Parts: sequence; C-alpha cells; structure tokens
Amino acid sequence: MADNKGILVVGEAAEGKLLPITAEILGAARKLADELKEPLNCIIIGAGLGDTGKAAVAAGADKVFLADDAQLKDYENSTYMQVMEKAVAELAPKVIIMGQTANGRDLAPRLAFKLGVSAVMDCLELAIDGGKLQCTRPVYGGNAKAIFTSEAVPQIATLRVKAGTPLVPDAGRAGEVAAFAVALDASRIKAKVLETIKEEVAGVKIEDAASVIGGGRGMGGPEPFTKELADLAKILKGAVGASRPPCDNKWVPDSIQIGLTGKIIAPELYIAVGISGSSQHMSGCSGAKCIVAINKDPEANIFKEARFGVVGDWKVVLPAFTAKVKELVS
Repeated sequence: MADNKGILVVGEAAEGKLLPITAEILGAARKLADELKEPLNCIIIGAGLGDTGKAAVAAGADKVFLADDAQLKDYENSTYMQVMEKAVAELAPKVIIMGQTANGRDLAPRLAFKLGVSAVMDCLELAIDGGKLQCTRPVYGGNAKAIFTSEAVPQIATLRVKAGTPLVPDAGRAGEVAAFAVALDASRIKAKVLETIKEEVAGVKIEDAASVIGGGRGMGGPEPFTKELADLAKILKGAVGASRPPCDNKWVPDSIQIGLTGKIIAPELYIAVGISGSSQHMSGCSGAKCIVAINKDPEANIFKEARFGVVGDWKVVLPAFTAKVKELVS
C-alpha cells in the first residue's frame, strides 16, 4: 500500500451522459490532486457510456477508465464490486471518492470492508492535511461537524450531493480516455434487476432547481402544495419540496422530501413555509445560498438558520408575498 498514488473518482452516468454528482466530485478532487501533485483518475461503470469519458476529462480528470458492459447497465453490488476490486488492484489509488448516492452508499462500505480499510460517508468537505485525506461530515443528526482521517490506504470517502462545486467544463482540456476491461465472474452475481420504473417529474427536479418552495406540517393538508406553493414555484421557475411530516401523512410523494433521509438540495433560494426546522430537515437544505422562513411560531428553529424570516400565518403572508413576486417579475 506504500506505493499507492493518486485519487480515483468513481463516476456515475445514465443514458450515456455524465451525472452532475460526478462533475461535483471531480471539481473537489481536482483541488486535492493538485495539492498532492498526483494524478486524478476517474472510472465510470455502466453500459452505453458514449462520450462520458470526454465529459469527465473536461470536468477535471486526467485519465478516465470506461467499464462499459451490458451486464453493468444497472447497479448491482456484486458486479460493481468486481470492477472496483480490479480497479484498485491495477490503479492502486491513495484516495477513492464516490458520491453519497444510492450507488455510493452501498458500494463504498462494501469496498472498504473488502479492502480492510475505513470509509467516511456523507462528507461535506474534503481536504488534504499532511498528505492525507481529511473528511468533514455531519454528526449528531446534523447539529455538529466532525473531521475524520485514516491511516489505512486507500482512504475511501463519499461526498454529499451538491457539496462539491464543478469546474467550468473545458472541452479542450488534455486528458486520456481508455477502456477498462471487464471480465465478470457469473458465480459471484447474486441478484439481477428485473425492472426499472421511472418516475415522471413535471418541471424541474427538486435537486436541480435554483429555487425551492418547501412546505411543512403547518400547511395543514395536501391542497396548499398543489395550489399556493406550486403557484409561487411556477413564478420563480422552481420546484416544490416538503419536510418529512407531509410525506409521512401522504400529502405529497416521498420523492420531494428534503432532509437527511430525503433529497439534499442546494438552491440559490429556499423558501420554507410552515416548517419548524428540525436538524434532519436542515441537513438536507443547509447548502442553500439563501433561506427564507415563514412560520407563525417565533421560536421555531428554522429562524436560527434563515437569512430572512417572517413570523405570521402563511395563509396571510404567502399570498401577499406571491402577489408581490408576480408583480416584480412581470
């Protein structure tokens, strides 16, 4: 392990396109690699990867390895693990970084266990200290942050979605794209994806929206989400989100839940209506550039996190606010 060198980013792609989380990780990893003065490699696992290698180079990678095989079309840990075991053996990275996604949450700890090392999950920041990876992640339900490092190599970490800032894509950036030979052992494949059901999303996805209007228990029912909140979101060209109680009460689908167990968002503007501001919820929106809170409880925790706050009944405040915004943008 003493000869391990460089950073290996495990990229993700879908339908022949690089997913945003990969560019976010590469943006963060590029700074680390430059500080270490070591190469930044990226491996993308999937099927029909197309020009994702070129996109990863443009996003900051020095060399990209494409593990492109029909058997890798859908994530399954027994197949992806085989690819990663081979990648670690051949590339001998010092640091491995994945996204805190459905894939990364499953793959990172499995790979760490296989290699006999640790994995630091859900990191908010990554840095180099004394030649080692320094990982900052939330603890105590998001009420505090702690810094972790490890003596074992390779060091493995997952980076939270929206925690990294992508570089401006540079199509002229020098880099190399190479095929990564895949020879899967069928006897190790224990599961198979039979069907994938895609959820249709009208408008912009909540995790990609520049503006998000979130509603909480204080909304009182499902109607405000499809009327008042949706109206404001439409004016701002944003998306509607929710805290956990509305999802638990089936007022809205779980797919728009914001929080530690839901979606992680980092919009330019987050307007929280009738949301108390639990630590679990704030963990999901702490990356927002500006938080505006509307709540009738002056002691609500959300006001401690918000840049602007209005104490009052949302039924009075929100219509007036929406009318003013509509007037300003018209």
